[in-house]
Amino acid sequence: MSEDVALQRNEALLTVCVGPLMAPVLTRVVGMLAARARCPIDRLDDALLIADAVAANATASAIDGRIAVRVTAELGSLELHVGPLRPRGASDLVAAAELPGVGNVLERVADEVTPEIADDGEDEHLRIRLGFPG
Repeated sequence: MSEDVALQRNEALLTVCVGPLMAPVLTRVVGMLAARARCPIDRLDDALLIADAVAANATASAIDGRIAVRVTAELGSLELHVGPLRPRGASDLVAAAELPGVGNVLERVADEVTPEIADDGEDEHLRIRLGFPG
């Protein structure tokens, strides 16, 4: 692979039905794009943990039983943009990632966890960013 190809921005947009296949599909896409961004192994584990946390807690925030996730990878970072979500869905998804004795998985592992309101003022999105040395 040439150096130019490895440094490009890579992006995948997927819409997954909430259910047992959500975690395996999302973690595979996140893992594939993280590898393209030259994500170190320790941060790859973090990226997969984030994908698992989103999949495990997305059910209550889903609209029509589906979650859309845009995964963007660049040299030095990986970002998940989850949504649209129902009203308060972004903050509920973050709150649901709390584990006893561990704390909030998303906030503990990611560099940024930002609930966002869409331009229409109704739908919510959750942006999760993971940085790593490029």
